[in-house]
Amino acid sequence: MRRGLTGEYRITVVGGETIRAFVPEPLPPDPPLRFTPQRQQLLERATLALGRLDSITLLLPDPDIFLYAYVRREALLSSQIEGTQSSLSDLLLFELEEAPGVPFEDVVEVSNYVAALEHGTRRLQEGFPLCNRLIREMHALLLSRGRGSEKLPGEFRRTQNWIGGTRPGNAYFVPPPPDEVPRCMADLERFLNGENAPYPTLVNAALAHVQFETIHPFLDGNGRMGRLLIAFVLHHGGILKRPLLYLSLYFKRHRDEYYRLLDLVRLEGDWEAWLDFFLEGVEQTAQNAV
Repeated sequence: MRRGLTGEYRITVVGGETIRAFVPEPLPPDPPLRFTPQRQQLLERATLALGRLDSITLLLPDPDIFLYAYVRREALLSSQIEGTQSSLSDLLLFELEEAPGVPFEDVVEVSNYVAALEHGTRRLQEGFPLCNRLIREMHALLLSRGRGSEKLPGEFRRTQNWIGGTRPGNAYFVPPPPDEVPRCMADLERFLNGENAPYPTLVNAALAHVQFETIHPFLDGNGRMGRLLIAFVLHHGGILKRPLLYLSLYFKRHRDEYYRLLDLVRLEGDWEAWLDFFLEGVEQTAQNAV
């Protein structure tokens, strides 16, 4: 469904240049999502695949071994999307305090990702809510060492960022101005905790990911945090006992389509096209993990 622009452009001046920064409307989409019989079937298949994935932790004699390897595989894939060249053996050597075969900054980025994921999992299991404070805590760990450590780890940005190009004036996409970030993230936090969230948790995870990437609340690490957010929404919503679903490989394989659909949501309001893509990825990823 084409709803038109899902936000508004705010005119602002950065570095002497006048730019248009995009400020998204709060979730959920208006008018509501349209669930055709085909889309409903896709949602049911994806939900069933998640149930099978979740049951792994009950069937395996030692699920922690599986989780150890699975989490590190996701950390590698998510970091590779951002350009790191580390391998699983490099990460394991680093964790054993031995010298890996790639630059230190590459492997430390992956190690940071593991630390952020494990911290978030532990906090939610302790009963902590899925909130902006937890998102900032995880981000602080994600950028605690190596590349990006100077870019305000754990803090929402206070300057304008952009995607693509060399400056905001020639950027592919300009997220909200910094003074809009706290309000946008507060709206997202309310949605994550059930306010104005009329859809199943899996659908809410799809919506929240796009909203987070559109806000781009940090100076660095937004892609990795946005991918982590999907798993934590599902865990927090009771779909997964542990945050086990990681879509980095699916997004990496379909990178161009991923970015095209994000733009389609922002510019034309076609949330349904994104949702179909997302649910197909959930089904495929969950099936391949079992």
